[in-house]
Amino acid sequence: MEEVLRETLSLCPKCHSIIPAKVVEEENVIYLKKRCAEHGEFRDVYWSDAKYYRWAQRFFVEGRGVENPNTKDSLLPCPYNCGLCPRHRSHTALANLVVTNRCNLACWYCFFYSERAGYVYEPTLEQIESMLRLLREEKPVRCNAIQLTGGEPTLRDDLVDIIKLCKRLGFDHVQLNTNGIKLARDAELTRRIREAGTNTLYLSFDGVTKKTNPKNHEEVPKVIENCRKCGLGIVLVPTVIKSVNDHELGAIIRYAAENVDIVRGVNFQPVSLVGSMPREVGRFRITIPEVLERIEEQTNGELTKYDFYPVPSVATISHFIEALKGRRTYEFTCSPWCGVATYVFVSDGKLVPITRFVDVEGFFEYLKELTSEIEKARFKRLARLKALVKLAKNFSKFVDKAKEPKGLELERLLPKIFARRGKYRALGEFHHKTLFIGMMHFMDEYNYDVARVQRCVIHYVMPDGRIVPFCSFNVIPHFYRDLVQKRFAIPIEEWEKKTGRKLAEDIYRRIEHSND
Repeated sequence: MEEVLRETLSLCPKCHSIIPAKVVEEENVIYLKKRCAEHGEFRDVYWSDAKYYRWAQRFFVEGRGVENPNTKDSLLPCPYNCGLCPRHRSHTALANLVVTNRCNLACWYCFFYSERAGYVYEPTLEQIESMLRLLREEKPVRCNAIQLTGGEPTLRDDLVDIIKLCKRLGFDHVQLNTNGIKLARDAELTRRIREAGTNTLYLSFDGVTKKTNPKNHEEVPKVIENCRKCGLGIVLVPTVIKSVNDHELGAIIRYAAENVDIVRGVNFQPVSLVGSMPREVGRFRITIPEVLERIEEQTNGELTKYDFYPVPSVATISHFIEALKGRRTYEFTCSPWCGVATYVFVSDGKLVPITRFVDVEGFFEYLKELTSEIEKARFKRLARLKALVKLAKNFSKFVDKAKEPKGLELERLLPKIFARRGKYRALGEFHHKTLFIGMMHFMDEYNYDVARVQRCVIHYVMPDGRIVPFCSFNVIPHFYRDLVQKRFAIPIEEWEKKTGRKLAEDIYRRIEHSND
């Protein structure tokens, strides 16, 4: 029997009109149902596990938006007025900046690249600086994390200059989204981007075999080797496609664990049916609960579904830090159904999630108590000091020392993370001992939920002065991505004449060796 959980708005997959939709439960599965007056009814799996859906809902946190939106509120319905607009509920936690639409690969599930577009989009350094400044001017919380993306960013000759520009303008975290092809062949370039200020390589990695990961299976070990030499951390990023690579999720995590000295995490992305991806929902669709179930099966229960918490669960930590500092700080207030994550420790070859030895929910409740005490206190400075002392004294109550991995010393690290002094060193030590395992399921026109996009925390900054949520930018590209990039791009023929190169020369062609 069908139960309506909530009503929302969505997109018609055919005409992209805004249409009413319902999130419903039926036989322990959550569906998104909608009807277009012209194109009829549509139904897609929203979350495959209703029990886990309801559990995740407990961590919903409403964001507070931005004080200086870049577009005014209008009669246009969401998501056709993004920029950010006054209706957006979250600030930018991570900004994507497209530095090129050129690529040296042509992956069948990709969002876009230059040959298909018919033009080359590469913003100038001046345009890039303008976009970066726009992010840094966001109020009341400045964007502090930038991801340089494409296309393939390493195709830009001035990439190092772009990275240096990001650091000069105050971005603490600079992440490079790449397939690693050029970095596998160029240790010097890897060193230079690290020294310029790159913190993390966000490395596309779809599987541990040639069949599941034909694009860079041979190159990834060399990328890891080059990153290890210069201390550049890596996050592996598998696009998870049902019936294609969902049988290798456990093996991907094991591979990351084997290289935990330089691989900081794995961020799975259940495929979004946009761009070049065939619109075969039944064949390729996989939801977050299904990914977690496969991980549990393929790690023999070392990691389970409930080891993974919704992204906004950490807003409790943000609110405590905010109370300590006395000002707004970073908070992840996306929908609880956008993504989940956990931290895993590698101990004697075993994967030990933080939930095995830390009472996570009990700790969150305690932080809420401390936050409330600070907020109610008349003398804030004294209350903040007392809260830190209490935290240091009582944190051990939430840790099972008998199950804690050897050498971790979480009781020593955690108070330092919240303190002003030693914060970044303590965070670095924590991350060097752990593996972040997470996933974000970006939407497409079939499972589009306007309530989710209004709370998006991963945004694209555009050269026309707007900041647009990920699932607006890529799901309705004719209104955002393609429309704006074409305006700031040049035709392929003009680019080839200007550079003296052929676009086809970018494409990587691996030389196969019969004795390999």
